Amino acid sequence: MTSLSLKPCFSSIYTELSNNRGFGSGFLPTSFWVKKDCSLKGKNLIIVKKFEVNCLKDKNMDVKTSALVDGVAECLNEIETKEPSVSTILMNFENKFDPYGAMSTPLYQTATFKQSSATDSGQYDYTRSGNPTRDALESLLAKLDKGDRALCFTSGMAALAAVTHLVGTGQEIVAGDDIYGGSDRLLSQVTPKAGIVVKRVNTSDLQEVASAIGPQTKLVWLESPTNPRQQISDIRKIAEMAHAHDALVLVDNSILSPVLSQPLELGADIVMHSVTKFIAGHSDVMAGVLVVKGESLARDLYFLQNAEGSGLAPFDCWICLRGIKTMALRVEKQQENAQKIAEFLASHPRVKKVNYAGLPGHPGRDLHYSQAKGAGSVLSFLTGSLALSKHVVETTKYFSITVSFGSVKSLISMPCFMSHASIPAAVREARGLTEDLIRISVGIEDVNDLISDLDHAIRTGPL
Repeated sequence: MTSLSLKPCFSSIYTELSNNRGFGSGFLPTSFWVKKDCSLKGKNLIIVKKFEVNCLKDKNMDVKTSALVDGVAECLNEIETKEPSVSTILMNFENKFDPYGAMSTPLYQTATFKQSSATDSGQYDYTRSGNPTRDALESLLAKLDKGDRALCFTSGMAALAAVTHLVGTGQEIVAGDDIYGGSDRLLSQVTPKAGIVVKRVNTSDLQEVASAIGPQTKLVWLESPTNPRQQISDIRKIAEMAHAHDALVLVDNSILSPVLSQPLELGADIVMHSVTKFIAGHSDVMAGVLVVKGESLARDLYFLQNAEGSGLAPFDCWICLRGIKTMALRVEKQQENAQKIAEFLASHPRVKKVNYAGLPGHPGRDLHYSQAKGAGSVLSFLTGSLALSKHVVETTKYFSITVSFGSVKSLISMPCFMSHASIPAAVREARGLTEDLIRISVGIEDVNDLISDLDHAIRTGPL
């Protein structure tokens, strides 16, 4: 980072004060982050980070010096500090849970902690209730999503299950109808057993959402983009609708990650990530996280996490902390590859339709880019033929056939037979989730190799 002298900005005044005490000979730190330029007497003052004026205060400060101080104060009042980017946060996160300043977060692989006395348990007593390694990960994830607190669970589904326990018997959950298959199974086969009413709606249709939300609605649950059909929901407006009825809003943001979208900033109360996906990024750990706004809500969810024993183990937290360091780089490369692959597929004569918010023809593209920084690296497409789709999935060399997404390795699947197989066929068909749908999660390989691989698989398939 370079320092910027204030002399050019205040040249006319500075010359007159150069031999005086105070600003002429004092100290002004000048390396800061700034959101917008600040103009003073026609000169542009570009400052970075937080501005602190360390000048020698002279009891006999003359009028000219006083005028300069007033000018600087007026100028600085307009300055808004800018948060560092995600990539910078990931590399410079201060781990306040490590007293020794270790460059790599220590692994506290312990089930229990020694107490100083029989009546004082200290900060930690039992890892189910808390652990320094988990606290480090949760603190970082809360910062990335701009939440008040984050809670890490043994899986994304464990995290989502905890949220459903905020809803009481007789109350309602309004949920999207195009969501992850595991979430669908939880909402359709498990949650109703507690006497909770679950309403399924197309969350990209605001009228349908508004009609479903009522006095008994406790939770509105959505994805944007949806998995796997990439439908876009207006998070801001849905949050306004829900909050008008005192309902909470949960956004499953696994498909984008905190690099591309921060739903809490759009009005959501809870953001869930399957940490297994883009956050950890290497298909080597199972984890989920809830990032929340509001201390009361955070306490309620922590109580559930502790009571149900669903907190993430220290070693898994450590694996996540190791993987997350490269998240911004990975997501950027994956998205770059995905955009090129989506454009290739959209122009292929044997592909009927491509679902990807980054394509110009996507119906929700403008809305999506008003609430996210990019379209991510998960997309789906239809061939119009189950036989052709099966051939494509089984013929590619560089796309591994597997559920999940967000890995550095490119993955391919047929959701109707894999991630969404638990949804009854008739329900899938009614929702537009057809058997020929192929979902791909684009990795960090050379994009030309990936395109060539897909092209060969598509062209050699049955007619």
